[in-house]
Amino acid sequence: MLPAVGRPADELLAELGKLTAADLPTRGGRTAAYVYDSGRPEVRAAAEQAYVAMMEVNGLDPTAFPSIVALERSVVGAVAARLGGDAATPGIFTSGGTESIILAVKAARDARPEVRDPKIVVPVTAHAAFHKAGRYLGVRVDAVPVDPTTFRADPAATAAACDDSTVLVVVSAPSYAHGVVDPVAEIAALAAERGLPCHVDACVGGWLLPWLAEAGADIAPFDLSVPGVTSLSCDLHKFGYAPKGASVLLFRDEAMRRAAYYACAGWPGYTVVNSTIQSSKGAGPLAGAWATLQALGADGYRELGRATLAATRRLIDGVDAIDGLTVLGSPDASLVAIGSDTLDLFALADAARERGFYLQPQLSLGADLPANLHLTLTGVSEQGVDALLAVIAEAAEAVRPLGPPVPSPDLVGLVAEIDFTDLDDASFAALLPAVGFDPSGADAGKMAAVNRLLDALPPATREVIVTRFLSALYSPHLGG
Repeated sequence: MLPAVGRPADELLAELGKLTAADLPTRGGRTAAYVYDSGRPEVRAAAEQAYVAMMEVNGLDPTAFPSIVALERSVVGAVAARLGGDAATPGIFTSGGTESIILAVKAARDARPEVRDPKIVVPVTAHAAFHKAGRYLGVRVDAVPVDPTTFRADPAATAAACDDSTVLVVVSAPSYAHGVVDPVAEIAALAAERGLPCHVDACVGGWLLPWLAEAGADIAPFDLSVPGVTSLSCDLHKFGYAPKGASVLLFRDEAMRRAAYYACAGWPGYTVVNSTIQSSKGAGPLAGAWATLQALGADGYRELGRATLAATRRLIDGVDAIDGLTVLGSPDASLVAIGSDTLDLFALADAARERGFYLQPQLSLGADLPANLHLTLTGVSEQGVDALLAVIAEAAEAVRPLGPPVPSPDLVGLVAEIDFTDLDDASFAALLPAVGFDPSGADAGKMAAVNRLLDALPPATREVIVTRFLSALYSPHLGG
């Protein structure tokens, strides 16, 4: 509510502290998703100060604020030089991986205006942002199977899916769900043979994999140095450890970058030309990314890469030693998916959260992509990986008597019969305690029952339910 009289800053910050008390921790490595911590307070301080210093600068017009041109050239140039390009490589600084991906799809679509019903070919493990891009841009998404053992994209299936309507082929480096790098060189080559652009989604791995390689990891080429790769996205607010939101989209040639731009002179106001989806935008994230890159330098990232690789190898070995748990695939990056045929992983996640660590549940998709728990390890994880493994082992023992996750058949049947379009937010919120979610109850924060139910439902039904949940969450009817 808007106060009748302005409130002092110290009072506001105190209230903000109370509001964030129940949030997951953003530092220290106990939240194994969503956040990326370098563990270096002096680097964070530099980024914060740079962010605030440029917060009011508007990125809408680079001729009015030439500082953003200099900063963006520096940031894009640094990323390009590390990922197979050079100072002349065209690129765009965006608000995050999703915006980078949407712009990559837009560029590919607009570069072939003669295609009436454009589609992109992606592995089924590709990030959801490609589906979002397809929905927003009117582009079909053809998701093809991956190898059921390695979870890597299948070149043969990709080639078979390409046709006259294809405007872009996609690979991941790595895929978020399993942390594995697709066969980039092989798929980029088959795309080039067909005259198609190939985008590498390196949002999560672009600024990590090169440092892991320096630390001794076996990383196959994946960047612009690979023939056939025409664009690449790399998030700096992930393993670049910059403040959100900061991502870079690189292109092999200038024409494709121009196809990502938007211009409008068909109205009576100022002529609009945008390099991103946003028009007005604060320059804080750009300055924060620039300051983080400069403050850490190659030596800083090299050490963080070494620590990340050590933590990942320790985690993989430790998980494999816990009865009932296994690591899915062979992760190339520090993203690890833990699977099980005998344990309720959703209950295990709740048990781990009670013990101070957040592991991210991932639902199954078809017969070949089982449910699992996702962990992203960062530069600070080396310090706490043994504590994390101890919690995982303890949680596994705690849930072992439950066996594998089995949702209530009656509840699944009931949900299948509900017409959610007839429910308003209040009615939907009233149903949630029946499926195991009550933000104001003693089990607030426990999601196992909800995840078991969602996992038993088809993806289209899941999408309807989580959309309704989000609407209810932001309504007055679901409070905690």
